Amino acid sequence: MPVLIVNALLLAVFLVVFLSRQNYEFVIYIGVIVFFFLLILFTNKRVSYPNDVLWGLTAWSFLHMSGGGFFIGGVRLYELLLVPISETYNIFRYDQFVHIIGFAVATLMMFHLLKPLLRSDLKGWVSLSIIVVMAGLGVGALNEIIEFTATVITPETGVGGYINTSMDLVADLVGAVVAMGIVFIRERGKIGV
Repeated sequence: MPVLIVNALLLAVFLVVFLSRQNYEFVIYIGVIVFFFLLILFTNKRVSYPNDVLWGLTAWSFLHMSGGGFFIGGVRLYELLLVPISETYNIFRYDQFVHIIGFAVATLMMFHLLKPLLRSDLKGWVSLSIIVVMAGLGVGALNEIIEFTATVITPETGVGGYINTSMDLVADLVGAVVAMGIVFIRERGKIGV
């Protein structure tokens, strides 16, 4: 219930902010978040999502909405360079940080969905890791398709081109690998691998 309340409040506040600014790109993103929020809500009894994953998704949603809604020194948070690692590719931006966090959480969600299908005598973390990381990256690819759709519907979006998409996918991979490390630490010995 607390996750439900926090999400509803966050989405309502950001919806008002984005509508008042006529930021229709992020109104679309709120619609996508509401869709997945309802999907999780209506499947929770059957799946029983872990609270840490639900709170992680809530944090990801907040970070994403903040990236499009807040400005620092006239720069939209999503465009803010956090640590100047590379000027050529604008690494390490807030956008990449959100992708790492978000797709770490998405990968944890994918593991949770796959875990009931695993045999108790399963051996080999390498194979499992590849499958779980690829599942998390599949969610990342879906996200990029949603971003592309937003650019088609509202061409004035702040979404970049090919390099931005590639950097997003690299950040998704980093997040997925981090999540798999968390899974390895938590689950080692519990599922026989």
